[in-house]
Amino acid sequence: MIERVDAVVVGGGVMGLASAHALRGLGREVVVLEQFRRGHKRGSSHGATRIFRLAYDDPGWVRLAQESLSLWRDLEAESGERLLELDGLLDLTDDPAPIVAALEACGTAYELLDPAETRRRFDLATQCCKVVLQPEAGVVRADRASVAFGRGLEVREETRVRALDPGDGGVRVETERGAIEANVAVVAAGGWAKELLAGAGIDLPVVATRETVAYFELATERPPPSVIDYRDGETYALNALGRLKVGLHRSGPPTDPDDEGEADEDIVRRATEWAQVAFRLARPEPVAVETCIYTSTPDADFVLERHGPIVVCSACSGHGFKFAPAVGRRAAELAGHNRASE
Repeated sequence: MIERVDAVVVGGGVMGLASAHALRGLGREVVVLEQFRRGHKRGSSHGATRIFRLAYDDPGWVRLAQESLSLWRDLEAESGERLLELDGLLDLTDDPAPIVAALEACGTAYELLDPAETRRRFDLATQCCKVVLQPEAGVVRADRASVAFGRGLEVREETRVRALDPGDGGVRVETERGAIEANVAVVAAGGWAKELLAGAGIDLPVVATRETVAYFELATERPPPSVIDYRDGETYALNALGRLKVGLHRSGPPTDPDDEGEADEDIVRRATEWAQVAFRLARPEPVAVETCIYTSTPDADFVLERHGPIVVCSACSGHGFKFAPAVGRRAAELAGHNRASE
């Protein structure tokens, strides 16, 4: 006997859970299908923290981050959990003008600091002429956020979706445990979305890459600000709740998401060299390394669109976590579009 439900979300990472949370808020009955266990380390949502920032060089991204900040605060109030730690973000760039212009266009506060002031206030060494400080930034507590979005949802773990078969009356979702018929399916499957959607005739122009991050112990207990250094590629650092997390944005090689993969030793070396110069470390070498998957479009934009009874909520190009509540709300609205005709 085929199970019938209102809405299915494929993927129990932060985007899937945020979409399901928003769908439930719109009065939809929703089931989340997750191929692994919640909190697994195979995808893009694991770990203690992710950068939250308003500073972009495009006003559109700034406005989306402002919307997300308000929605994160709503989720904090709903869940009773502190999800944001806003110790500021420092953009290190040879030309701060594009970031400054975007922040000013959106009425967002910022400061321009010189190297001496940056070191005095944040204990960060930099040779930049100017540093852009945006105070409404820092980190999202990623593990807590996923729990908050998922609270009260029906999440079926270890249930891999094998195929999607869209039709006029909805979509048939083929899983390892049997078939489910739904009015609508939201696909937030990260690195696995491309192959899954291809089987339903939907082309998702993305590449999955395996990214490496390293963790360091700081010589101070003061929480570090988040940092993005644009001078040599795009190196980033953030508070990992007692440690410093450092990575090189979009530096990893293409990967098969079903391959568990290994950390890239060259990226660890480069992250270590950068961290040793920028921060005062308790020890010079990383205390841990790990990997995650980026699923990126050519222009680093997001894909959020509807194809019949399927809503595509992938990919987020390695900078999506901060926008999760806003993206989830948009995915839910797309899933509810023309509901009367489903």
